Amino acid sequence: MRFAAPLSELALTNLIDAIDAVLPQTQCTRCEYPACRPYAEAVAKQEIPLNRCEPGGEEVIAKIAHLLDQTSLPLFHPARPTQVAFIREEDCIGCARCLPACPVDAILGGRRWMHTVITEDCTGCDLCLKSCPVDCIEMRAPPSHWVLPEPNLSRQRYHAHLSRQIARRTNRDHDQDRAQRRATMIQNARAAMQARKNKAP
Repeated sequence: MRFAAPLSELALTNLIDAIDAVLPQTQCTRCEYPACRPYAEAVAKQEIPLNRCEPGGEEVIAKIAHLLDQTSLPLFHPARPTQVAFIREEDCIGCARCLPACPVDAILGGRRWMHTVITEDCTGCDLCLKSCPVDCIEMRAPPSHWVLPEPNLSRQRYHAHLSRQIARRTNRDHDQDRAQRRATMIQNARAAMQARKNKAP
Protein backbone atom coordinates (compact mmCIF):
# COMPACT_ATOMS: atom_id res chain seq x y z
CA MET A 1 0.00 0.00 0.00
CA ARG A 2 0.99 3.62 -0.39
CA PHE A 3 1.26 6.01 2.50
CA ALA A 4 -1.95 7.95 3.11
CA ALA A 5 0.01 11.20 2.95
CA PRO A 6 3.55 12.05 1.87
CA LEU A 7 6.02 11.58 4.68
CA SER A 8 7.90 14.54 6.03
CA GLU A 9 11.60 14.67 5.31
CA LEU A 10 12.40 13.69 8.90
CA ALA A 11 9.87 10.85 8.91
CA LEU A 12 11.24 9.53 5.61
CA THR A 13 14.82 9.68 6.90
CA ASN A 14 13.80 7.84 10.06
CA LEU A 15 12.05 5.17 7.98
CA ILE A 16 15.09 4.75 5.73
CA ASP A 17 17.29 4.39 8.82
CA ALA A 18 14.93 1.79 10.27
CA ILE A 19 14.85 -0.26 7.07
CA ASP A 20 18.60 -0.02 6.65
CA ALA A 21 19.02 -1.20 10.23
CA VAL A 22 17.29 -4.54 9.54
CA LEU A 23 19.16 -5.24 6.30
CA PRO A 24 22.11 -7.66 6.57
CA GLN A 25 24.58 -5.15 5.07
CA THR A 26 26.10 -7.65 2.66
CA GLN A 27 26.19 -4.91 -0.02
CA CYS A 28 25.71 -7.73 -2.53
CA THR A 29 23.71 -5.68 -5.12
CA ARG A 30 21.31 -8.61 -5.73
CA CYS A 31 18.42 -6.23 -5.03
CA GLU A 32 19.60 -4.32 -8.15
CA TYR A 33 20.87 -1.42 -6.04
CA PRO A 34 24.58 -0.68 -5.44
CA ALA A 35 24.35 -1.18 -1.67
CA CYS A 36 21.95 -1.74 1.21
CA ARG A 37 21.30 1.93 1.98
CA PRO A 38 20.12 2.86 -1.55
CA TYR A 39 17.80 -0.14 -1.46
CA ALA A 40 16.42 1.01 1.90
CA GLU A 41 15.79 4.45 0.39
CA ALA A 42 13.97 2.96 -2.61
CA VAL A 43 11.80 0.75 -0.40
CA ALA A 44 10.96 3.61 1.94
CA LYS A 45 9.89 5.72 -1.05
CA GLN A 46 7.81 2.80 -2.39
CA GLU A 47 9.89 2.74 -5.57
CA ILE A 48 10.65 -1.00 -5.40
CA PRO A 49 9.01 -3.99 -3.72
CA LEU A 50 10.13 -4.87 -0.20
CA ASN A 51 11.09 -8.46 -1.06
CA ARG A 52 14.37 -8.02 -2.97
CA CYS A 53 16.85 -8.72 -0.14
CA GLU A 54 17.95 -12.24 -0.90
CA PRO A 55 20.52 -12.60 1.93
CA GLY A 56 18.00 -11.33 4.46
CA GLY A 57 15.33 -13.75 3.27
CA GLU A 58 11.82 -13.97 4.66
CA GLU A 59 12.85 -12.80 8.12
CA VAL A 60 14.10 -9.43 6.84
CA ILE A 61 11.17 -9.10 4.44
CA ALA A 62 8.77 -9.56 7.36
CA LYS A 63 10.59 -6.88 9.38
CA ILE A 64 10.46 -4.42 6.48
CA ALA A 65 6.76 -5.18 5.93
CA HIS A 66 6.11 -4.41 9.59
CA LEU A 67 7.94 -1.08 9.32
CA LEU A 68 5.88 -0.18 6.25
CA ASP A 69 2.64 -1.56 7.70
CA GLN A 70 2.34 -3.81 4.67
CA THR A 71 1.73 -7.48 4.07
CA SER A 72 4.90 -9.55 3.80
CA LEU A 73 5.78 -11.00 0.39
CA PRO A 74 7.68 -14.10 -0.72
CA LEU A 75 11.29 -13.58 -1.70
CA PHE A 76 11.55 -12.14 -5.22
CA HIS A 77 14.60 -14.25 -6.15
CA PRO A 78 14.99 -17.93 -5.29
CA ALA A 79 17.30 -18.12 -2.29
CA ARG A 80 20.82 -19.32 -3.07
CA PRO A 81 22.76 -21.61 -0.74
CA THR A 82 24.87 -19.73 1.78
CA GLN A 83 28.46 -19.56 0.58
CA VAL A 84 31.65 -17.62 1.26
CA ALA A 85 34.52 -16.69 -1.04
CA PHE A 86 37.68 -18.77 -1.17
CA ILE A 87 40.92 -18.00 -3.02
CA ARG A 88 42.96 -20.88 -4.39
CA GLU A 89 46.22 -19.43 -3.21
CA GLU A 90 48.40 -21.57 -5.49
CA ASP A 91 46.68 -19.96 -8.50
CA CYS A 92 46.68 -16.36 -7.21
CA ILE A 93 48.95 -14.04 -9.24
CA GLY A 94 48.75 -11.13 -6.80
CA CYS A 95 47.10 -8.71 -9.23
CA ALA A 96 45.08 -7.17 -6.35
CA ARG A 97 42.00 -6.60 -8.50
CA CYS A 98 39.85 -8.39 -5.94
CA LEU A 99 40.69 -5.90 -3.17
CA PRO A 100 38.56 -2.98 -4.43
CA ALA A 101 35.81 -5.42 -5.47
CA CYS A 102 35.17 -6.59 -1.90
CA PRO A 103 32.74 -4.13 -0.29
CA VAL A 104 33.68 -5.08 3.27
CA ASP A 105 37.47 -5.50 2.85
CA ALA A 106 37.35 -9.22 3.65
CA ILE A 107 40.27 -10.00 1.31
CA LEU A 108 43.79 -9.68 2.65
CA GLY A 109 46.78 -9.21 0.37
CA GLY A 110 48.87 -6.79 -1.63
CA ARG A 111 50.05 -6.39 -5.20
CA ARG A 112 52.37 -9.23 -6.23
CA TRP A 113 51.57 -11.06 -3.02
CA MET A 114 49.28 -14.00 -2.47
CA HIS A 115 45.75 -13.08 -1.33
CA THR A 116 43.37 -14.80 1.04
CA VAL A 117 39.81 -14.30 2.24
CA ILE A 118 39.11 -13.55 5.90
CA THR A 119 36.19 -15.95 6.14
CA GLU A 120 34.80 -14.43 9.34
CA ASP A 121 34.39 -11.06 7.57
CA CYS A 122 33.07 -12.39 4.23
CA THR A 123 29.38 -11.68 3.62
CA GLY A 124 29.10 -14.05 0.66
CA CYS A 125 28.27 -11.29 -1.83
CA ASP A 126 30.39 -12.99 -4.57
CA LEU A 127 31.30 -9.60 -6.11
CA CYS A 128 34.97 -10.59 -6.09
CA LEU A 129 34.47 -13.43 -8.59
CA LYS A 130 34.34 -11.31 -11.72
CA SER A 131 37.35 -9.24 -10.67
CA CYS A 132 39.81 -12.14 -10.83
CA PRO A 133 41.50 -12.50 -14.25
CA VAL A 134 42.65 -16.06 -13.53
CA ASP A 135 39.43 -17.32 -11.92
CA CYS A 136 41.17 -18.37 -8.72
CA ILE A 137 38.24 -17.23 -6.53
CA GLU A 138 35.33 -19.55 -5.93
CA MET A 139 32.34 -19.72 -3.62
CA ARG A 140 32.27 -22.56 -1.13
CA ALA A 141 30.06 -23.73 1.69
CA PRO A 142 31.12 -21.88 4.85
CA PRO A 143 32.77 -23.73 7.74
CA SER A 144 30.42 -25.02 10.42
CA HIS A 145 31.34 -22.24 12.86
CA TRP A 146 30.69 -19.42 10.34
CA VAL A 147 27.87 -16.94 10.89
CA LEU A 148 26.93 -13.93 8.77
CA PRO A 149 28.93 -10.97 10.08
CA GLU A 150 27.09 -8.61 12.38
CA PRO A 151 25.34 -5.98 10.17
CA ASN A 152 26.65 -2.93 12.02
CA LEU A 153 30.23 -4.18 11.67
CA SER A 154 29.74 -4.92 7.97
CA ARG A 155 28.25 -1.45 7.51
CA GLN A 156 31.29 0.14 9.20
CA ARG A 157 33.65 -1.87 7.01
CA TYR A 158 31.70 -0.87 3.92
CA HIS A 159 31.88 2.85 4.74
CA ALA A 160 35.60 2.53 5.53
CA HIS A 161 36.05 0.77 2.18
CA LEU A 162 34.21 3.57 0.37
CA SER A 163 36.31 6.21 2.12
CA ARG A 164 39.53 4.54 1.01
CA GLN A 165 38.26 4.19 -2.55
CA ILE A 166 37.33 7.88 -2.67
CA ALA A 167 40.72 8.85 -1.22
CA ARG A 168 42.52 6.74 -3.83
CA ARG A 169 40.50 8.28 -6.66
CA THR A 170 41.13 11.76 -5.31
CA ASN A 171 44.88 11.13 -5.04
CA ARG A 172 44.91 9.63 -8.52
CA ASP A 173 43.08 12.66 -9.91
CA HIS A 174 45.54 14.98 -8.16
CA ASP A 175 48.48 13.02 -9.58
CA GLN A 176 46.96 13.23 -13.05
CA ASP A 177 46.41 16.99 -12.65
CA ARG A 178 50.02 17.48 -11.56
CA ALA A 179 51.26 15.38 -14.45
CA GLN A 180 49.11 17.37 -16.87
CA ARG A 181 50.34 20.69 -15.47
CA ARG A 182 53.93 19.51 -15.68
CA ALA A 183 53.45 18.39 -19.28
CA THR A 184 51.86 21.75 -20.15
CA MET A 185 54.75 23.67 -18.51
CA ILE A 186 57.31 21.63 -20.42
CA GLN A 187 55.42 22.11 -23.67
CA ASN A 188 55.19 25.88 -23.10
CA ALA A 189 58.87 26.10 -22.18
CA ARG A 190 59.87 24.22 -25.33
CA ALA A 191 57.61 26.43 -27.43
CA ALA A 192 59.17 29.58 -25.90
CA MET A 193 62.67 28.20 -26.48
CA GLN A 194 61.83 27.44 -30.09
CA ALA A 195 60.39 30.92 -30.55
CA ARG A 196 63.61 32.47 -29.26
CA LYS A 197 65.66 30.34 -31.63
CA ASN A 198 63.51 31.40 -34.56
CA LYS A 199 64.07 35.09 -33.69
CA ALA A 200 67.83 34.70 -33.35
CA PRO A 201 69.86 36.15 -36.29
